[in-house]
Amino acid sequence: MTENQDLDGASSSDMSFEAEERAAQKTAFKGRLLSLAAIAVLTTFLSPWPGFLYIYFLLLLFVALGYGSYLAAHASWKKPWHIYAFVTADFILLTFTLLYPNPLIPFDYPATVVFRFGTFIYYFVLLAGLAYLYRPRLVLWGGLSAAVSWLVGVVWLVSVTNATITEPAIGNLEGLMQAWSNPLFVDPGVRFQEVIVLLITAGLLALAVQRTRSIALRQAGLASERTNLARYFPRKTVDMLATRTNALSRPREHNAAVLFADIISFTAWAETRSPRETIVVLREVHQILAETIFKHDGTLDKFIGDGLMATFGTPEPSRRDAINALSAAVEMVAAFESWRQARKDTDAGELKLAIGVHYGPVIIGDIGVNRRLEFAVLGDTVNVASRLEKANRDINCRCIVSTDLVEAARFESPEETSTAIEILQSHGPLTLRGRRRATPIFILP
Repeated sequence: MTENQDLDGASSSDMSFEAEERAAQKTAFKGRLLSLAAIAVLTTFLSPWPGFLYIYFLLLLFVALGYGSYLAAHASWKKPWHIYAFVTADFILLTFTLLYPNPLIPFDYPATVVFRFGTFIYYFVLLAGLAYLYRPRLVLWGGLSAAVSWLVGVVWLVSVTNATITEPAIGNLEGLMQAWSNPLFVDPGVRFQEVIVLLITAGLLALAVQRTRSIALRQAGLASERTNLARYFPRKTVDMLATRTNALSRPREHNAAVLFADIISFTAWAETRSPRETIVVLREVHQILAETIFKHDGTLDKFIGDGLMATFGTPEPSRRDAINALSAAVEMVAAFESWRQARKDTDAGELKLAIGVHYGPVIIGDIGVNRRLEFAVLGDTVNVASRLEKANRDINCRCIVSTDLVEAARFESPEETSTAIEILQSHGPLTLRGRRRATPIFILP
């Protein structure tokens, strides 16, 4: 399972697009209701009493079909063909509505007169509603269903009436006018033209929907990437990375605070525990530490086994990087201690946390190759912070911060720094492994 996948294997971008589709289906249903309501009002004025009551009944059937399609799209038993079946039923019902004579009309007229009313335009209303669903194939299917149902309806109506389909005296204006004045006359050329225009419209609409779908997928991917960034960076940093092109491609150097945290002897503890118990405890601790980092505008650089590395002041420095790192370290200790107390009835309560924090120059940027880039923070400051964390075991304390960090924090915010230092003790210089020069430190015993 990749980092961009959840437990069921679906990528976060796919989930984002599915959410967009669900929202689109809801919008399409609302659009259908508004359209049918407008048609109902229009019918009230255009159809004589009690003819419009019959139209109201048919409009309710359209509402039922739309609601059925909406429910089917969200049901666990849905199949891919269900939505196509509902679209086909929509256009069949529309054809029946347009061509079958209204039984409540108080006067008789030839059924073929319906072709003079221009009701064919209602097909475009249904077709336009399909554009909301981000499915170009469905739009094409709707156009094809409309064309076939309309042609079948026309053939049926001509077959059950005494309709005239042969145009007499072609090129003769008088004969042509006589033909058109005949209510039984059905012009096959016009009907064929209607179908062709409908299919062309469906094709153009499908292309537009395909374009919209591509944009929606791209936006879903960007939203997913933004969500992934938010797992590592504070929100303001995510906004910066999202709005800048190649924000990390060029290496940069500036001062930042680097924090390492690790659970002491976690590997030995995990040897006698089940994998499930181990991962549960590890997730709980990581959650506590990560929330504290984000609370203080830190960047979660990476998890390192049972530990982690965080930075304050990357990728962009601020005026509070040192004080944020110092406050985060102190709060981490307190939060971990609270978790230990909650776990005191289990052996997980015996675990201890070690933290090391240093402040100084770092180099940040992308490392790797184009196919696999990784944001990296490098430099001696990182090495010192890592060694400070490991030194907790040698001098039996929970947190070690360098004097460089404390002095930088004092410069940024003397009031806040004094509060944090109250629980720290000055230790004096400490010679770290692999380093000749001693590092002045503060400790939390």
